[in-house]
Amino acid sequence: EVQLVESGGGLVQAGGSLRLSCAASGFTFDDYSIGWFRQAPGKEREGVSCITPSDGSTYYADSVKGRFTISRDDARNTVYLQMNSLKPEDTAVYYCATLRRSFCGATMGDPYEYDSWGQGTQVTVSS
Repeated sequence: EVQLVESGGGLVQAGGSLRLSCAASGFTFDDYSIGWFRQAPGKEREGVSCITPSDGSTYYADSVKGRFTISRDDARNTVYLQMNSLKPEDTAVYYCATLRRSFCGATMGDPYEYDSWGQGTQVTVSS
């Protein structure tokens, strides 16, 4: 059974940092791209970033480029999202998800392309 467990969310002031983790189990981790999405109240789920297996290519939404960094540790079956210079508009529930493809750049923003999802972790940025 595929399981994704997000952690690391919380309350932070604008300009602060958080590191989210996505711990995966139940599948061959290094066969999958992993994406991070977020959803704020009343808004659609938005693709934030994704990372491919093998070469670890990374992709980012324009809204987070230069502030967020995605990485993966295949030995620990974990993907991280380092979030710096946080803004109030980054407030959302953050989810990680699996994509059984070696390339994720073209589908980063499309949640319907992704297979399995975690339960999410809340990030709140105060002004």
